Amino acid sequence: MIDVHPRDIRARDDRPTPSDAASRDTVLAELTSRVFASLPRSDQRRKGTQYLNGLLSTQGRKSIRNIANLLGSQVSEQNLHHFISDSTWDWVPLRRALADTLEAALPTRAWVVTPMTIPKAGQNSVGVWRYFSPALGHTLNAQRAVGVWAASESASVPVNWRLQLPSSWLVDGSRRSQAAIPEGTSSESLAECAAEAFRETALGWGLRARPTVLDLGDAHEPLPEKLAATRAPLLVRVGRDTPLTVTDPAVPGREQTTLTAHEIMGMARNMRRPVPGRRPLAGVAEGLPLAAAVRVALPRPPGPGRGHLALVGLGTYGARWPGELWLSNRTTVPVEHLARLGWLANRVTQDSAAVADRVGLRDFTGRSFTGWHRHVTLASVAHAVAVLAGRPQQSLRSAS
Repeated sequence: MIDVHPRDIRARDDRPTPSDAASRDTVLAELTSRVFASLPRSDQRRKGTQYLNGLLSTQGRKSIRNIANLLGSQVSEQNLHHFISDSTWDWVPLRRALADTLEAALPTRAWVVTPMTIPKAGQNSVGVWRYFSPALGHTLNAQRAVGVWAASESASVPVNWRLQLPSSWLVDGSRRSQAAIPEGTSSESLAECAAEAFRETALGWGLRARPTVLDLGDAHEPLPEKLAATRAPLLVRVGRDTPLTVTDPAVPGREQTTLTAHEIMGMARNMRRPVPGRRPLAGVAEGLPLAAAVRVALPRPPGPGRGHLALVGLGTYGARWPGELWLSNRTTVPVEHLARLGWLANRVTQDSAAVADRVGLRDFTGRSFTGWHRHVTLASVAHAVAVLAGRPQQSLRSAS
């Protein structure tokens, strides 16, 4: 889960060296030629590239004003503000093109769906509300969004976003009008927001089928029925108190017994096995990585979504077991494969801290719904440029 990161993460000097800049410029040109193909006008493509350069080069907060100051005579703050907040270009085709390009450039192994908290000082930014942050241990004033990340063992890039909107923003006509929230937008729980982001990206964009890793962190809300019943490959982080019914004969005497996920995995301690191969993140956990899987079902009357599931426990030798609990609808997949998918959530957490904040993903200072979406779209492209610039150039060229 991506939660609040300290603002001083930018304290290091992140200005590119000359060789880094050359590589970045090459990737930027190639990526924008694909991602900006849907923009109908040349001036929109030019301003999009200028905004990306600002996100990649501006020191400190990547606000429209700071980007305009960096670009100087290239574009005015007013024109840049109009391009982000008041223009008519659709961000969805850009996100779809970015996801398609990353299929080959990373290559994408799974979609990781996870929330992001964006602290705010005032009350006027669209969707701002009072949320509890598990990372900070207290409630704060913030926006909350769900991101869908294209993830591999070595890198991850956000490709789609959905802003969670509290009901207070939707029932207040004046507030809704000022933020330009589209008609038909409804209030969603965090799990519902994640389910819709998953559905749009993994099922609605016509991309190659990939597993989806859903990590809501400590917000262990019940999964919406349509997500629980999906046939798409799915791995969902669950809480230790999640009630499940054991269906696995490997846990003798417990068939059809409803227990918590933590209790079930405690009984499966002797089923743990080492996970061979290199972990995607060095230092995430010390010791030999271990995993175990038990077949379970959701404890509700027979019907859609109550099919067999795999409860997966992850941990390390010598540490408290289990360290993480996941639920998958793929019961015949080797547990080692599911463990590696779960590790991709850690990949996203690290990249959010190391790259996404550096390119201004949380830095939009405007108030509008459309402005927020256009900013995070271009910040996601900037994240891709920063990631791909450090990889062999042929990987991006092969994404044609």
